[in-house]
Amino acid sequence: MDMLTFTTDLARQTGELLLEYFSPYGIKASFKSDRTVVTAADLAADQLITTAIQKNFPNDTLLSEELHPEIGDETTAVWVIDPLDGTTNFSLGLHYWGTSIARLIDGWPEVAALYFPLLGEMYAAQKRQGATFNGKPLQIKPQDKSQPTSFFSCCSRSLHLYDIDVRYKTRILGSAAYSMCALARGAAILGFESTPKIWDIAGGWLVVQESGGAIETLDGSEPFPIVAGQDYGEYDYPTLIAATVQLAEKARSQIRPKLE
Repeated sequence: MDMLTFTTDLARQTGELLLEYFSPYGIKASFKSDRTVVTAADLAADQLITTAIQKNFPNDTLLSEELHPEIGDETTAVWVIDPLDGTTNFSLGLHYWGTSIARLIDGWPEVAALYFPLLGEMYAAQKRQGATFNGKPLQIKPQDKSQPTSFFSCCSRSLHLYDIDVRYKTRILGSAAYSMCALARGAAILGFESTPKIWDIAGGWLVVQESGGAIETLDGSEPFPIVAGQDYGEYDYPTLIAATVQLAEKARSQIRPKLE
């Protein structure tokens, strides 16, 4: 079985399921204990992905936001799943949301697919094989100094927790996964997510790397390789993404934790 094809097909199937729940007028949502939003769609999508993986890869391990936040002792092959990234957008009837599925081998992302059904956008990547956008090769181009409209993507928490002095226009898209894909396709030139979990970044991490972008954590924490026996719901990974290594280095001095 071709792993990338399986992963992209599963991401697309999950997106189609989520569309059955979506309403432009919004749907009912509730808060989890960590004050993040969850809907019935999150749970249904997680179950669909879990069932498909357990059927086709019964020896693999699952790590997901809703149903499997803790990892056991086996980390040889682990699927890291965010069934619905951008749940707040989804619950309010906004379009920026999607599914992120990544398979990690020995703790590192090997294959990833991220699908945003209302936007008609599928991003996929395979380690050392490159990334694609809707099936076409995806490669970040050198910065075009004549292009005045590149933007800086961040989450709303970033503005509360960090002093940010970035000269690009700022956009809050409401989906860490989509922010990473927006950089990979060249719309964003810089991005920062202050409190993402491992499932928010696993798929996008590989897409950014394989498209030629720079990605790292601002605090030096290491999301990869994943570690057995951890409850990943307890860990945040402040993630910096940039079109080039030079832009990432510069951004480190432009994004600073606020003093308490």
